Amino acid sequence: MSVKDAVVKRFHGLCLERGIKFNELATLSGVTPSTVYSLMDDRRRDVSVITIKKLCDGLEISLGDFFSAPEFDSLDQEIK
Repeated sequence: MSVKDAVVKRFHGLCLERGIKFNELATLSGVTPSTVYSLMDDRRRDVSVITIKKLCDGLEISLGDFFSAPEFDSLDQEIK
């Protein structure tokens, strides 16, 4: 799994846990819905740390809490 895939999986899981849709995550985080949907898009590979931080702020979790998840424990090598 790539870092991007892990980030998407983590946000998807957090939204499911909290019973919120991606539009609601955007509103809570002060970003546009298109920003969230762009992050979730499989065709987009880049992930902004600033966007991750804003989404975490909207969910009221720290970056440490976000990245302390099994999805990030066994990532594929990014250097090819």
